[in-house]
Amino acid sequence: MNDVDINPADIRDACLALHLQRAARVATRAYDAALKPLGLTSGQYTLLVALARPEPPPLAALAEELAMDRTTLIANVKPLERRGLVGSETPEGVRARHLRLTPTGRDVLAQAVPLWRAVQARMRLKLTAADTTYTDLRALARP
Repeated sequence: MNDVDINPADIRDACLALHLQRAARVATRAYDAALKPLGLTSGQYTLLVALARPEPPPLAALAEELAMDRTTLIANVKPLERRGLVGSETPEGVRARHLRLTPTGRDVLAQAVPLWRAVQARMRLKLTAADTTYTDLRALARP
């Protein structure tokens, strides 16, 4: 006896969460494959890009910017620190730890950008010219 009042086709055809998850997995695989020669994942690339700024951000601000909790951010930073791509500092008089790209991190990021651009262009071709995907996804991601 089926006491659940839902048609599986409703989920397959219309569930926003399902389609966002599937699209995220496909996109992540494409970006990961492009960045693999540099030993980076798409998430690590995003983190390096977020750190490519003149002043190192505090952990809390970076976590918020990337929509991560601090624990997840720290777990993602550790492999980059072990590779010497990211360093940290605690400015005098400030309690919060700040992350920064090392010179090696900047070099790897410079090599990664063209790889990212190529896969980005391929992914954009899958979207229609009048698509509002980016605007819509940013709206969904706002708390």
